[in-house]
Amino acid sequence: MSPGRGAQAPTSGNHDDVDTDERALDVAVGEVAVRASDWAANTPRQRAELLERIIADTYAVADEWNRAACAAKGYDAQSPEGGEELFSGIGTFVRMAQAFRRSMLEIGSRGRPHYPGPVRHRPGNRIAIQVLPNSIFDRLLYRATSGEVWMEPGVSEDDVRSTQAWAYQSPSSHAGVALVLGAGNVASLGPRDVLTKLFAEGKVVVLKANPVNDYLVPFWSRAFAALIEPGYLRIVCGGAQVGAYLTHHHLVEEIHVTGSDKTHDAIVFGPGPEGARRKAANEPVVTKPVSCELGNVSPVVIVPGKWTDKEIQYQARHLATMFTNNAGFNCLTPRVIITHAGWDQRDQLLDALETVLASLPTRKAYYPGATERMASFLAAHPEAHRIGGADADAVAWTIVRDVDSSNHHDICLNVEAFCALTSETALAANSPADFVRVATDFCNDVVWGTLSMTLLADPRTMADPQTGPAIDQAIADLRYGSIGVNLWHAMSFAFSTTTWGAYPGHPVTDIQSGKGVVGNAMLFARPQKSVVRGPFVVRPDPAWFATNRNAGDVMRRLLAFEARPSWAKLPGLFAAALKG
Repeated sequence: MSPGRGAQAPTSGNHDDVDTDERALDVAVGEVAVRASDWAANTPRQRAELLERIIADTYAVADEWNRAACAAKGYDAQSPEGGEELFSGIGTFVRMAQAFRRSMLEIGSRGRPHYPGPVRHRPGNRIAIQVLPNSIFDRLLYRATSGEVWMEPGVSEDDVRSTQAWAYQSPSSHAGVALVLGAGNVASLGPRDVLTKLFAEGKVVVLKANPVNDYLVPFWSRAFAALIEPGYLRIVCGGAQVGAYLTHHHLVEEIHVTGSDKTHDAIVFGPGPEGARRKAANEPVVTKPVSCELGNVSPVVIVPGKWTDKEIQYQARHLATMFTNNAGFNCLTPRVIITHAGWDQRDQLLDALETVLASLPTRKAYYPGATERMASFLAAHPEAHRIGGADADAVAWTIVRDVDSSNHHDICLNVEAFCALTSETALAANSPADFVRVATDFCNDVVWGTLSMTLLADPRTMADPQTGPAIDQAIADLRYGSIGVNLWHAMSFAFSTTTWGAYPGHPVTDIQSGKGVVGNAMLFARPQKSVVRGPFVVRPDPAWFATNRNAGDVMRRLLAFEARPSWAKLPGLFAAALKG
């Protein structure tokens, strides 16, 4: 049964040959459609109360949810990998729900969410609003870390204030049904998309689970009971046929999908040769609004400097964490590390990275097609370094070093591997400042996608009178929806007060990393990108590092804190973090 009242969800062991049961899908869509106006009539305070229950219900089911996800991915739920899954799969959802709950309360009391600021003027006639830290707890938990949202050019602070929480200025005009086509790699993605559609955009939602992780539907159903019981949300299962039926459903007014650009094109233009013809002619078969997050060949730019041995080792652990998280099945996994060809510490860093990877267990290649994708990269680059043991389920960590940066058609620069593979390429430049400019152009014009990237530079280099300003200009010029500065860009996804989505402006015929944002708990109307910043080295290592052997305990304590923040929980959380 669908986790609602009376809608039969299509189920099958073979999702490509499923009986779509269109009548059951009609029931599911119809049940939320008739509740759209009631949802619009809910006050912000009522919505805050719903979110409070969602947070409590999610925490109540978290252990079962995490055990199921770990079993599917081949992890011990008590291991560091299990801790990683707990926070990325559940904790980021809870943090997002808390952020929206605070915004609902602030809309109720003052008409719009409060952002902490400051507001800074940035190049290109843009303003950037600091949204993290947003509390004393943020300052303590994420020490010396900040996040800001950059607005589109020409947007003033008065514009921001007048358009913030736009869906709450006239709720009935935003009422309608949104279809969320969930992702299969990270457990929190579909639920987070549901929160965005309901609480940021004012829609009721039908969530179609991805067949890869539809085993999570019973847990999502319990977590979302506060929305399912009154009919604001329905969750259905099924394969491509179910998705196709729902995308064309006359009551579905807009669609959000997390997947690949090929998924987007199949929805908007249709599959096969006819779909390709329609795309070339810009003749979509789906004309309703489609927002999407579609992946990226995420770059990490290493600005050359004189790094100490401890800094080399720290950044090797940082890079290894970015790469191994979720076995490499992330849209935000680094796929190309960009170095300076003349940097005398280039090999030292890459060797240190390989040493860290060798110390980490390989993981199950649970996502469909991983073996084939890996084979295509190895066919193009048989010289790739393969690190760690592999068996029938797991694959070795793989890095392709010294990719020819002049070959702009290389697979490593144009195709998202979506498996346990990353690469490295070197750019020639006359100085560190020149390298930053060359790397910016390379990321913008050669590397595929616009979702997210990270820039690493030591504090001495950032203070250099030539290189420091070049880095500041690069942050302004890089066309990515999220940028990390000495901090993995994934934190822009995790924090939720920042935005997550592609850099805006892609036409439907060249969608690349997508359109629209999720997160955005401050409910900005015209965000362009988010920038998160952290220290070059943190002592001790952050709990989310893959090398933190106490991550399981830390993440369980952090989830408990995010679900119900309390000063009393901080000593135990900090003590656990220090053991890593």
